[in-house]
Amino acid sequence: MARATHRNTRPSRRLATFAFVAVLGVSAGAAGCANGQTAIGPLPAGGIHVLFIGNSLTYVNDLPGTLASLAASAGDTIRVRMVAGPNLALIDHVTGSTNAVSVIRAERWSYVVLQQGPSAQQLSRDTLILAARLLDPDIRAAGARSASYMVWPAHADLADFDDVRMSYLLAAQAVGGLFLPAGEAWRAAWAVDPTLPLYGADGFHPSELGTYLAALVM
Repeated sequence: MARATHRNTRPSRRLATFAFVAVLGVSAGAAGCANGQTAIGPLPAGGIHVLFIGNSLTYVNDLPGTLASLAASAGDTIRVRMVAGPNLALIDHVTGSTNAVSVIRAERWSYVVLQQGPSAQQLSRDTLILAARLLDPDIRAAGARSASYMVWPAHADLADFDDVRMSYLLAAQAVGGLFLPAGEAWRAAWAVDPTLPLYGADGFHPSELGTYLAALVM
């Protein structure tokens, strides 16, 4: 997977601090390819192996590659794979819309990052939790722990932030997984500087800065 390139200048240390504060304050008590298919087979030995399963909120700006590049800049090795497709809910990966289950089973992973849309409504929350539970036995059999990647609502639905957070927190708790509060980091950043352009042009997908902040949380 090609690593992301960043046209923006490197964000300030203050942005990294926002991410760190959000992780400490929120998660301490908490429990590919963009076409939906990815290669199956072992990654190179060494480092932390992380599989991302999600949709365009993961593959826009190449979040996995951004995380790997960020780790490399700090002298660490994170090897990544991604199974993601447009408009996919996590349950779609379970029911065969992608080869996510086969990819989980084909490798020894350290973490499997799970993501769908904002999931602020009860039905989408329920399916997120159900899908996390259905994937968890294979994730554990692969030697990994699941990680729920909290995203954010569309800009037009900012009032939904708390419900988005609760959905991903409950999904993490349901399987004893990690809670990755990227959406909370966005809110922490805006609390200090409301002008930070974390959304992309469509008001839903992340800008490169938004993806970078999500990678900092991870």
